[in-house]
Amino acid sequence: MAPALLCAAFVALYPLARTFYLSFTNARFGDPNPAKVVGARNYADLVSDVFFRDAVVLTVLFTVVTVLAELVLGLLVALLVNTRFRGRGGVRAAMLIPWAIPTVISAQMWKWMFNDVYGVFNDILVNRLHLFPKAIAFTAEESTSFWAAAIVDIWKTTPFMALLLLAGLQLIPSDLYEAARVDGATRWQQFVKITLPLLRPAMLVALIFRTLDALRVFDVFYVMFGNRPDTMTMATYAQQTLVSISDIGYGSAISIAIFLVIGIFVTLYIVVFRPEEA
Repeated sequence: MAPALLCAAFVALYPLARTFYLSFTNARFGDPNPAKVVGARNYADLVSDVFFRDAVVLTVLFTVVTVLAELVLGLLVALLVNTRFRGRGGVRAAMLIPWAIPTVISAQMWKWMFNDVYGVFNDILVNRLHLFPKAIAFTAEESTSFWAAAIVDIWKTTPFMALLLLAGLQLIPSDLYEAARVDGATRWQQFVKITLPLLRPAMLVALIFRTLDALRVFDVFYVMFGNRPDTMTMATYAQQTLVSISDIGYGSAISIAIFLVIGIFVTLYIVVFRPEEA
């Protein structure tokens, strides 16, 4: 047991401790001089960094929008596939297809569909339905870029949310619903009084998983927009600083900041859900 724990601690804690140490240095890739400790200078620069501040705002907004949408849509899908109907097994398998497609491929696929020259959305909205007078560059215009990325993420990960919630729904005893129907409870009352309270542990797990992923989002934005400043997430900015600029010290400080933001969200979820679980 002890070797397994040591191995797990080494794999999980050593990278974090190493990143934390590097965040207090001026280490750079390819620098022949040894790295020097610079104290909290990287964190002081981070506080006044406008690009990082914009990246935090964009990432948090993206997380709130996508996770809430995925929670609502995932719950609806889970309730639907939890009922008995012909072909339910096929529907359950089919709903996982978007989640099974690698994110890079699905992001590129949606980028082509959003294209203003040959994209299918502009063909439908402009040429067939005549809702807009001219084609819209969904991924190029600042007003639509964020929502284009959000749609891709919601489409891809709603099945994952539905799968987690479906597992929670199947743990609720059917006897409770039968007793509620005998007492004259409506379907809405059963949903509010039975389903939602007993589904809260599964919802907490699903929210934490999806929030962690959304706060670390990188591939969707990088494939669709590259390193464009107005669409840069926290992970994209960290990658640019670490790889393109080769500033290991400052990039490590950004990584630690991302870790702290994720920790704040997880703590909020646990605090909000804990009284209901007691």
